[in-house]
Amino acid sequence: MQRKKKQKQNSQVPSESTTIEWKLSLSQINEIINTISAFSNTEGGRIFIGVSKTGKIEGIQIGKGTIENLTNSISQHTDPKVHPRITTKKIKGKEIIIIDVKESADHLVLAFGRSYKRVGKSTLKMSKDEYERLILEKHKEKLRFDTEICKKSNLKDIDKDKLTRFLREAKSERGLDIDEKTPLKEILMRLKLIQANKLTNAAILLFGKNPQEFFDQSEAKCIRFKGIDVVGEMIDLKPISGDIISQVKEIEKFIYDHISLHSWIEPGKMQRQEKWEYPPKAIREALANAITHRDYRSTSKIQVRIFDDRIEFWNPGRLPEGWTVETLKKKHESKPFNPLFAKAFFWIKYIEEAGTGTNKIIQWCREWGLPEPEFEYTGTSLVVTFWKLRLQEEYIEGLELNERQTKAIEYIKTYGSINRKTYCEICNIEKTVAHQELSDIVKKKIIEMVGKGRSAHYIFPTKLFIKDWYYHLCKGKIQSYVAREKESLEKIIKATKTLLKKKQISKSDLKKILIEVEKETVETPFFKKQPYYTQRYDRLDKIKKTLSLK
Repeated sequence: MQRKKKQKQNSQVPSESTTIEWKLSLSQINEIINTISAFSNTEGGRIFIGVSKTGKIEGIQIGKGTIENLTNSISQHTDPKVHPRITTKKIKGKEIIIIDVKESADHLVLAFGRSYKRVGKSTLKMSKDEYERLILEKHKEKLRFDTEICKKSNLKDIDKDKLTRFLREAKSERGLDIDEKTPLKEILMRLKLIQANKLTNAAILLFGKNPQEFFDQSEAKCIRFKGIDVVGEMIDLKPISGDIISQVKEIEKFIYDHISLHSWIEPGKMQRQEKWEYPPKAIREALANAITHRDYRSTSKIQVRIFDDRIEFWNPGRLPEGWTVETLKKKHESKPFNPLFAKAFFWIKYIEEAGTGTNKIIQWCREWGLPEPEFEYTGTSLVVTFWKLRLQEEYIEGLELNERQTKAIEYIKTYGSINRKTYCEICNIEKTVAHQELSDIVKKKIIEMVGKGRSAHYIFPTKLFIKDWYYHLCKGKIQSYVAREKESLEKIIKATKTLLKKKQISKSDLKKILIEVEKETVETPFFKKQPYYTQRYDRLDKIKKTLSLK
């Protein structure tokens, strides 16, 4: 009976949440005002005064001046002043006060000179950085870095040759109609690079003779690491200075000096075929995005980090309000952090203005046969990562594996897994050596150990297996995969489901690939003569049935 009664009492007021707060009495006035700031800066909410921490209605004594004094106290200690709706309510003969707080437009309401926010049931102090970010967001048009006047600069700091080259390229690419013989100041005005008759930050960073004289942080840093971690040796480290248009070309030059260009001769073609490890269009887009959308108020610099298995583009800044990295993978509007930089890059076709850049990066990597690029927000930087396929021969060769370790990789490719006993047998070595060498491959993140003791065996990590399977699907070279043991076939089906779910491949494209390989299998002269080919056909058929591709 007591339990039911308590539930009934609790039901008289809503439970505490992001938008509901209970307070026992007006003696907690400071906490009440802090919560009003928090509600104003979050989603709004209601404060019930006269309710205990357990939700029990205790009531409050309301005199002639109680509401007026409460109203005045809230007004005096909030900035900007908050005037919430205050009402009273009687529940079972006990009066309570209800304060209705609306969400403020800019989330900048202070209580006693401090800003608060609501997180779950708690009222928390807002960090200085968070509060400053909200102020910048409110006044972003007035406080935009690119439109700010660059102090101590004048027209002598502008490189006329750079501006002339830009006008020629912009006219050729997008039809920009500004004659290169136009006076320097007029050109800059027409490009909106002059404010109040003075040069903007954008003018200096785009066409300045020495931009780093004004903005040291505008320099970029390019690093080539040996291996796959930042703790590895730095093979090359190069700071890239100059204007931001020139930086794009100089950083690209560094990248192409440190990635491989594959070449081959195709039958029936006279010319040698060539292909970079990563798609050049995606490199240009990621680089141009990092430079145009970075936060130039940050003292951090753009970084391009090249590892044996990936490239990372580090862009100091933040995502637009309300965005996550998932937003970048979907259709989204264009919200440039520095519109003047973005406009200049648009004129010379370094970027588009339609908010399609990240979508195109994903598309170009897929078409190149690479895994989908990763987008990560660290809280201070946006990081875009292009991955190699770790099972590609050229990557394996770069890991400095010995002949036995390479044999283990090939064994796992064929049979799906390997254990220590098998490794000892096929390599004719002792257990201690096998343990050391397999552990070395695990450290290089090519394989992982599953199980313990005698049941321990080594396989390719799921994420890596999916990337490799995707690569072979894109190439239409899946024959060796589908002729493996049952465990590998199940992994293939699971990996394919993941690719379909992430929309990295469509059902129609998948079906087309499977049918082509099936046709090739049937047409081979060894079909039905060797178990390898009949097994391959049967497993192709199973994949199609399981994934409803019949």
